[in-house]
Amino acid sequence: MTIPTSWREQAGLPGRIAEDWWSRFDDPALGRLVRAALERNTDLLVAGARVEEARAQFRSSASRLSPSIGLDGGSARSRSVNAFGMGVDQSQAAGEVAITYEVDLFGRLSAASDASRKAFLATAFARDGTRISLIATVVSGYALLRGLDEQLAIVADTAKAREAELAVIRRRTAAGYGSQLELRQAEAAYEAASRLIPATRLSVSQQENALSVLVGGMPAAIDRGADLGALLRIEVPSALPSALVRLRPDVAEAEMRLASTDRSLDAARAEFLPNLQLSASSGAVASTLLSDPVSLFSIGGSILAPLFRGGELRAQADVAAARRDAAAFSYRGTVLKAFEEVDNAMTAVSRLTEEEAAIDRQILASSASVELARRRYRSGYASYLEQIDAERSLLETRLQRVSIRSARATAIVTLYRGLGGGWDNRAARRDGSVLD
Repeated sequence: MTIPTSWREQAGLPGRIAEDWWSRFDDPALGRLVRAALERNTDLLVAGARVEEARAQFRSSASRLSPSIGLDGGSARSRSVNAFGMGVDQSQAAGEVAITYEVDLFGRLSAASDASRKAFLATAFARDGTRISLIATVVSGYALLRGLDEQLAIVADTAKAREAELAVIRRRTAAGYGSQLELRQAEAAYEAASRLIPATRLSVSQQENALSVLVGGMPAAIDRGADLGALLRIEVPSALPSALVRLRPDVAEAEMRLASTDRSLDAARAEFLPNLQLSASSGAVASTLLSDPVSLFSIGGSILAPLFRGGELRAQADVAAARRDAAAFSYRGTVLKAFEEVDNAMTAVSRLTEEEAAIDRQILASSASVELARRRYRSGYASYLEQIDAERSLLETRLQRVSIRSARATAIVTLYRGLGGGWDNRAARRDGSVLD
């Protein structure tokens, strides 16, 4: 797989992304949302539980490399008849310590333990990936909410302005200076703007509920902080393509899955070779028929070599090989997807920036068009419909501008997530909480 030397679109200058990159928005409300999500989000809690499960499985696998020590003890009381026909009572107690140890002659146990360890690391990296995706989803959801707030303010202001205009036309019509056509057109324009208010409020409520559930709470209102413009002032991140595979936990997870399946294949192949097991025991027996306890011991070893198991071992090795191949293909797919996500996000940031600049110019032109249409209507050179059309075009353009700005904010957040969100591969690998 050939790694590209540069991106098709360079959105920003390469640099280290801070682990708490969202704090650069300087928005306490957003910070509280992110902290709540990290504490209560159900998907992240599930991922954490899976890490603990994988940790326990690793400890279980590693324990097979150590000797097994067991204690066996018991007591009995019996009555028997001796040669003279008399009953004899007997009490007996025995205790024994047994030690067994399988010698890892051909590395089967160490390979299985190493496979379990790498699977554990992969699960931990998956948890890190869930955490980064969660933060990005919260931030982009918050940006979308602030965009909806701006759209609600725009349609509310428009409806208020058209209501005032409708009142003027009503007075003009009542005084005989306006026509019923103009009055109905003004009423229709006002109702069209008013209709957008409940629809936008519905979108706001739905987005608030989505954010509330995302951070682990019941559907509720969301506190606001910075506006959408402030969220867009954050620095656009970038990185060299050659560094991308070290920045993303999903790539590290896929790499560890591949390494784990490779070691599992080693363990499966070692099953064809003999196993050597050593055992030793020591104990004592005490009885009322004996004046002193009798000590017992044994020591030995056994070698077990598979001769015929109906093709079971070969099938297990084939399964392990197929899983290794699947993990290799999955790793390649993960890397390709990582480059696709980052390239798409960088392109989106660049193109949406250009689109925002263009729509800003369009708003200036539309605003001038509205002003000219109003002057022509007041001077009697144009119909009221011409003014309504100009105002409708301006409203649509202003709403589109907010949508573009929200999309650009989402693209920037997606770029932060695509570049790893400040995740440190080296720190994660040497983290004691992961490796212990």
